[in-house]
Order: sequence, then C-alpha cells, then structure tokens
Amino acid sequence: MSKMVSNKFNGSRPVFAFRETPRQMPTRIPLELRQGGDWGELYGRFGEADAKHQAGRCLDCGNPYCSWKCPLHNYIPRWLELAREGRIHEAAALAHETNPLPEVCGRVCPQDRLCEGSCTLNDGFGAVTIGAVEKYIVDRALDEGWRPDLSRVVATGKRVAVIGAGPAGLSCADRLARAGIQAVVFDRYEQIGGLLHFGIPSFKLEKSVMAQRRDVLEGMGVQFRLGVEIGRDIGLDALLADHDAVFLGLGSYRYTDGGLPGQDLRNVLPALPFLVQNGRLVHGDDEAQAKPIAGWEDHIALPDLRGRRVVVLGGGDTGMDCVRSAVRLGAARVTCAYRRDEANMPGSAREVANAREEGVQFLFNRQPLALLGEETVNGVRVAETRLGEPDVRGRQRAEIVPGSESVLAADVVIIAFGFQPDPPAWLSAHGVELEDNGRIHVMQTQGCTTRRASNTAGRLPYQTTNARVFAGGDSVRGADLVVTAAYEGREAAAGIVRMLLG
Repeated sequence: MSKMVSNKFNGSRPVFAFRETPRQMPTRIPLELRQGGDWGELYGRFGEADAKHQAGRCLDCGNPYCSWKCPLHNYIPRWLELAREGRIHEAAALAHETNPLPEVCGRVCPQDRLCEGSCTLNDGFGAVTIGAVEKYIVDRALDEGWRPDLSRVVATGKRVAVIGAGPAGLSCADRLARAGIQAVVFDRYEQIGGLLHFGIPSFKLEKSVMAQRRDVLEGMGVQFRLGVEIGRDIGLDALLADHDAVFLGLGSYRYTDGGLPGQDLRNVLPALPFLVQNGRLVHGDDEAQAKPIAGWEDHIALPDLRGRRVVVLGGGDTGMDCVRSAVRLGAARVTCAYRRDEANMPGSAREVANAREEGVQFLFNRQPLALLGEETVNGVRVAETRLGEPDVRGRQRAEIVPGSESVLAADVVIIAFGFQPDPPAWLSAHGVELEDNGRIHVMQTQGCTTRRASNTAGRLPYQTTNARVFAGGDSVRGADLVVTAAYEGREAAAGIVRMLLG
C-alpha cells in the first residue's frame, strides 16, 4: 500500500498514486460511429470513481506549473484535491473563482499545450487529466443544482451593455453580475456563445452546454438581447445613453484571405460559414440554408459532402474542426494540406491525432498556389515547402521548393487560414481607436499593447480610448483561444468595476 500523507485540505492521499494509477481519459465514442455520422461529444464524462482516481494522481506541486501555464491561472491542484475528496460543489465554486466558463474550457481548451502540457507528470508518467476532471466537476455540480452563490451581492444600480455573447462577453457579464452590476448582453446571433455555439462542432462542445450556461447566467441576473446587431438595430450612442459603460467582445469573423486564384469557384467555402451552416443543420434547423451568417453578406449554401473528395487548407484548430466535420458528413476522402511540418502546426496535437484516427490524410509542407476548375472546383495546385529563416514572430518561414508542384484532386475545398478582426465603422465615430492591424486599441494589465504612449495615462485595464468603452477577446488580441478570451473578459470587467465603483 502506498504511503499516505496529510495535506492542507485535511484529507489523505497516496504519495505514489501517479505510479499505481495510469493516466486515463473518459471513454470515447467508437470510431465506426464517428465515421458513420455520430455528432455526440467524442469524450464522455468520468464516473465518480475514475474522477477521484485521476484527480488523486496530482502531486500538489509546491510550484504548480499547470496553474501558471493556464491563461486564467486556475487553482488546479486545489480543485483536483476537492474532487478527490468528493467535495464537488466546493470544487465547482473554486473553479468559478477564476474561470467564468469552466465546463467549456474543460472541453475545448488545448490542455496538451497548456495545463497538462506543463504538468510535472507529463515527462514519463502521463499528465493529470485536468480538463476531463474539470468537466466532471462542473457538469456534476450543475446537474445537482449547484449555482454560483450571489446571496451577498448588493445591487449597485449600475448597468453595462456587453456587445457580443462569445466567451469574452459572457465572462465579462459573469464578473459584472458578481459585483452587483446589471449586465445586458447584445448579440446578432440567435443563441449565446458566438463561435462556441456556431463555430465549434458538437463533437467537441454539445450545444446543451451553452444552453445550461445561459440558464446559469440568467439566474445570476444577466439579461440577453439576441438577434440584435449594433449599428443596424441599435446604435452605440443609444447604449452609452442607457448604460454606464460598454464592453466590446466583437470577436474575429473575417477570414484570412490567401488571395488564391480560383477562390470564387463553386464548392470553395470559407471555414466559418461551413461550420455555422453545418452546425445549424446537424441540430435540426430546417431553415439553416436560408438564414444569414452574421458578418457575411453573401449567402453561402452548404454542399452535400457525401462521397466527395474534400481538401481543407490550414492546420489550426479551425481546420481540424472542418476535417472532422467532413468525415461525419460522409466525405469519401478528407485531406488537410498545411504549409509547414507537423511540429509547427498551430492546432492541438490531440485534435490532430483524433482527426488522423478518423481517417483524415495530412499533407505537410504543402503550399497552396491556386484552385482549379471551370465553374466548380476540381483540384488544388500545391508546391512542396521547406522551412527557412524565422519570420517576425519567430516561426520558420515556409519556402517553396522549385519544381515541386502537384495537383490535389478535390470536389470541395474549405479555406481555414484563420480569422482577423473586422472592426465596425461605428467605432471610430465614438472615439474608439484601432491598431494598424484593425484590432481595438486598449490598455492591458501588463502594459499598453500599442506604441501610442501618450494615450495611456490614467487608463484602466482593457479600457479603450473612449473612457466608457472597454474591449477584450479576439477583437483586441486577434484570433486566439477560448481561454484567453475568457481571461480578457474577466479582466475587462475588473476594470469596469473599478471605474464605476472605485
């Protein structure tokens, strides 16, 4: 029997549990069901015994690298220990202290690059399955009726308009509610979540998860005004007149245009409209094809992928969502072409492994040059690449190998080169300045993100150049992770609270 030690939670745990209990993930949906069109979450939920065993593997390091690597700096060892002791409601409360969306992050965060990748046990023994335990804690607590305790919160009479119901906006609204400030969230989509609902496929994040989070937030007093587009249905001036402050969580919806010849051919699709339309159809929205996609003026219909050859261009997490969706839609062959090697892919290694297991073929070191076809796409001309000198961000450049061109046969091509902020015109009319790259200029907690030093005096974290307007998430940082958007929404709310309440 392992030696037992007492810890700060007055419980006992085996010192060498990580040796006796191997790393384990929850049971996954069988491969044949995924390839047959099953859209359920790939990973199930731990039972109580498995959750306790996996949580008990934590070493409770004196310097928890997992917490430091997490953008939210979650109290990971502490809520793992509470889970091991079966104190689920306390664990859920502790998880919410730092993370307004813990059940979401437990599902979609690239833990292999963040908390689990920094786990002390990741070198040889297998990292603690932090994400799966986080999901178990919060799902179980919410199912049992646990809700954030706001019984001691005193209403301040202050009101803040939150534009955007994505992770940054929802996180901001959560923190405002905890400070006694009425948060009113506006979003142009018909459901909350932004890309959490419409962009991330349900095999990673069930739509019911966001419905439950909406129930939690409304129970905290947050109000939602959905299907409302600022600048069309209501102006920012009206929001500023009716509210004490405004938070901008506008996201990044403009896809990166690779400028490839042939992009206007039939069956060439940007990644976001493909994911949005497909998500609506999968969940029984019979009118999905006729509905507009926020941020896209052109109507984009989803082609039938059954029996088709699908090529996805891009190696990020969005690209992985596209290839794995195409598999479930019955594509005969799905290929992902990426211009660098596998080690330099920006997407989660776990998602790449899942895609490969589901039958996706990867072509690394391939630079797309043009899309081919008459009216409908029938191929992609690519060239082989080799990695050269680093670019301004420190990543090795992909250099084309002369004479290495070839053609990939394709019936459908999905472009997943990433997303960029698409700032609305009404921002400048209200004194909200932008960076040269289109991102909203704000003050951040670790200093200013811009060269405009003269504009920083007296500014609060995530405050724009309009003192009553704050911003965070992808419209400030550029397309990034859900967890970083949640962090910035949380920190922006702290700035708003400081401005309104002192």
